[in-house]
Amino acid sequence: MAETKDSKEDIKSGGDVVDANPVILKETIQQPQDEDMQVDAKPDHAHPYRYNMNYPSIGQCIIINNKNFDKKTEMNIRNGTDVDAENLSKYFKMQGYKVKVFKDQTCRQMEQCLQSIAQEDHSKEASFVCALLSHGDEGVVYGTDDFIEIKKLTSFFKGVRCKTLVGKPKLFFIQACRGTELDGGIEADSIGSDSSPQKIPVEADFLYAYSTAPGYYSWRNSVTGSWFIQSLCDMLSKYGREVELMQILTRVNHKVALEFESASYIAGFNEKKQIPCIVSMLTKEMYFSR
Repeated sequence: MAETKDSKEDIKSGGDVVDANPVILKETIQQPQDEDMQVDAKPDHAHPYRYNMNYPSIGQCIIINNKNFDKKTEMNIRNGTDVDAENLSKYFKMQGYKVKVFKDQTCRQMEQCLQSIAQEDHSKEASFVCALLSHGDEGVVYGTDDFIEIKKLTSFFKGVRCKTLVGKPKLFFIQACRGTELDGGIEADSIGSDSSPQKIPVEADFLYAYSTAPGYYSWRNSVTGSWFIQSLCDMLSKYGREVELMQILTRVNHKVALEFESASYIAGFNEKKQIPCIVSMLTKEMYFSR
């Protein structure tokens, strides 16, 4: 989100802020589906429960990093987001991805960007990764001029529209608020198939890694970046070559949930918690190593 006037001290001191519309934040302080279609895809016999990464290219990684917003949106600068974008870019380049970073995109530009990429030939690529870094609310992410539904951006990669990525993992990492609720936390005690073509649902092989649970704010430090992307890059760097993706994301959840707590000058926003939310339609295990 954009910081309110009362949160300027958080920016100066490297405090924590949330990625949501400032109008919604002020209120908080005060207090049609697609038809299911199918496409043909051949199974990978070498590892029936593991995605085949043995392609000439591991794939593309698209990072949309929205930091500055039009005045009409009443959104302020997302300080710290450049750190997130740089860390993501660094990691995925190390894994062999062709990384493209798009800064301060309008809704139309985001739509055109992803539609154009989906129309490319991905037949020699093993996977696709996209990171959306912006303000948000439930079901939407903000361009520099307005908001757009997340499903509109991701729908370009469905099987019926992007056939060269059919049967391949399509990963979306979304750093944005999903509502206006705050998590105060709670104290707890310590604790082989044949060779014929297969039909798969067009929604299959997608993974959406949201920075926060539905309805909640998502926290971002104005100096070190968002809690979610910090933790994601840390866990990927440590375990990305040997541990399966869903296990890595569980460790990301653990890190965000236990190692972070907000430090804010805004009344009611101090000492708050966050938990990422992973929505997986993956049909196989995902390893970045080939």
